[in-house]
Amino acid sequence: MRDMVMIGFLQAQNCSNFAGSWRHPDSRNDFASPDYYAHIGRVLEAGKFQLAFFDDRLGMPEFHGGRFAEAVAHGIRCVKMDPIACLMPMAMGTTRLGLGATYSTTYYHPFHVARLFQTLDLMTRGRAAWNVVTSMNDVEARNMGLEEVVEHDARYDRADEFMEVVHGHWDTWTDDALIVDKTTGRFADPDKVHRLDHRGQHFRSRGPFTVPRSPQGHPVVIQAGQSGRGRRFAARWGELLFTSNPGLEPSRKAYAELKADAASQGRNPEHIKIATLCHPVVAATKAEAEDKFALIETLPLEVDSLMLLSENSNFDFGSKPLDEPFTDAELARFSGTQSHRDRVLAVLGGSRKPTPRDFITITRRGKLPPPWVGGPKEVADIFEQWFTERACDGFVVGAACVPGSYEDFVTHIVPELQRRGLFPNDYKGATLRENLGLPRPVVGRAQ
Repeated sequence: MRDMVMIGFLQAQNCSNFAGSWRHPDSRNDFASPDYYAHIGRVLEAGKFQLAFFDDRLGMPEFHGGRFAEAVAHGIRCVKMDPIACLMPMAMGTTRLGLGATYSTTYYHPFHVARLFQTLDLMTRGRAAWNVVTSMNDVEARNMGLEEVVEHDARYDRADEFMEVVHGHWDTWTDDALIVDKTTGRFADPDKVHRLDHRGQHFRSRGPFTVPRSPQGHPVVIQAGQSGRGRRFAARWGELLFTSNPGLEPSRKAYAELKADAASQGRNPEHIKIATLCHPVVAATKAEAEDKFALIETLPLEVDSLMLLSENSNFDFGSKPLDEPFTDAELARFSGTQSHRDRVLAVLGGSRKPTPRDFITITRRGKLPPPWVGGPKEVADIFEQWFTERACDGFVVGAACVPGSYEDFVTHIVPELQRRGLFPNDYKGATLRENLGLPRPVVGRAQ
């Protein structure tokens, strides 16, 4: 039976992915403490979420020219701690919740990432996941030693080879390589540990790899590429794919296309889970939920939207009047995430050139994305429709208030989904793969 996947969307910072969340009167402000993350982990595990994962960027939002004062003054994602360190208190306080973190293929070396995440998988007894990103803006590039971000498609070309190296290292220990027999003095079988000896266009990495296989083989690979090149990358490597289409019909279309893309790469489409981003605002009744959303709508500032659009697109939204149309040349310079630009252009349908205000209105960047507001029945109805009509296999749940949004969801929505037989009443197994319904990888499958 197909079970719904539920994922908590976290940030190792002062706010959730909704930048105004820290201003909410019910949000905790001890985001730099281990207790904060341990509590979130316990809430999500009580709700039988299969995974909590940390999004990440390698720089503070700023306008071009280096203006970051607005980000600091208004708390616009200005804190970004290392996600691996922040998920460790969650790992210590839970036993079944999967734990994922974002790491870039553009600014790290594949041996380092392979070792880091395979070690994390061992330390969590097979509950780890890696969210693969290519990074998207000049702020990150300058923090990591470059002057500007690498061109979009070239980042993915490099990432393909990066993944070949990572999977290659993960596959150099067989499952039964370890012996650890004190009587014979035999620790491991050298015939079952191999060098990689990779020499490619972007990387050289010899090996042997230094971390054995984990209970789930290796970490689950998360991907969220939605551009043409990004989708090809996701179809080749992703096991858990994130999408963010706001409408049911576009999501059904994208779901079918992503599954077909995976099949075209010789993969079993049923071995890939697709989860869509949502921001439910829930309470015991619809009226109470609507009151909660009315408060949330007072929290964003215009500068939140402008800074986060600049970060996401790698174009300076602070350089244009709000109602001045973009030129074709300016739109072509959007070298970060391109899905927002494509969605704005699609909504306008070529009737006119978009303005910065159009981007704020259509993308709601800096605001809470179009939420599903209601009591248990209203919100569960939406979840059920998207799931049963195969617009997704599950949901990435964003929070307007931390930890309150997750507490509300676990209290009001999870029991209703379980009552309908859509969401599991308990974890299926000990590893993340078991709980997601993903197969354990066979050594050498990715080569």
